[in-house]
Amino acid sequence: MTAAAKRQRLSARLAQPGLITAPGIFDMISARLADRMGFDLLYMTGYGTVASYLGLPDAGLATYTDMVNRATAFAQGSNTPIIADGDTGYGGLLNVAHTVRGYEAGGVAGIQLEDQEFPKKCGHTPGRRVIPLEDMVKKIRVASDARSSADFLIIARTDARTTLGLDEAMRRAEAYSKAGADILFVESPESEDELAHIASTLDKPVLVNNVEGGRTPILPKSRLEQLGFKLAIYPATGFLAMGHALEQAYTALQQDDTDNALKGQLYEFQDFNKLVGFEKVWDFDKKWNEG
Repeated sequence: MTAAAKRQRLSARLAQPGLITAPGIFDMISARLADRMGFDLLYMTGYGTVASYLGLPDAGLATYTDMVNRATAFAQGSNTPIIADGDTGYGGLLNVAHTVRGYEAGGVAGIQLEDQEFPKKCGHTPGRRVIPLEDMVKKIRVASDARSSADFLIIARTDARTTLGLDEAMRRAEAYSKAGADILFVESPESEDELAHIASTLDKPVLVNNVEGGRTPILPKSRLEQLGFKLAIYPATGFLAMGHALEQAYTALQQDDTDNALKGQLYEFQDFNKLVGFEKVWDFDKKWNEG
């Protein structure tokens, strides 16, 4: 499926009723697994991508090149629309325009931009500071102007809630909406009442970030939809599950009775061959080596 077709598919889905659930992807294995499961949307998590690709914390250490290369690989390796974390746009206004064009050319369906100071930090960790509202408004305007297609979505995230309070976060979200953002993202609200206020007040589709162990209470999807949220991302679920599973499997390797310890814990090898595309390799070999 072409990038344009995936973007149009996501735009059409956003116009339909119902909450859109997006699992976090962080490497090509997670991307391929999620892609085959029928989700309407995937979310390229900055935290997970930086951790899996560089083995570093999500603290402004990854470059634009690091991230656009990963976003492109994810988009080209899946048929599901992907929203990708673009951090702060990797610099000033010129950098934001360059970042938006690069992500769009890479094939993702939308980019998330946030109003943190550089270097940014994960939204559920302490010590985050935000840039002046007017500076972020300019970034959103530049991002909207830089894209080639209106189907390429601009997701505006504010991290003001933790340090400046919910009222300031809402003021910023409303300003980013007027500046041209397509989807609004108020990071790390701290109660169900705050979630309800956010979803019922803002005038664009609103995204909620569900991080297991994070600052925001994780509500049932039915409740999130009832409150008025349009998108629910689960950026950490995949890599937290992977970390737990790997620790269990590697611990089993230290035991004597490895076969029994790992029984029922592993993906079937032949199924994994199919997941990563070996069937196409075998078909190619059969055509050209036996033809």
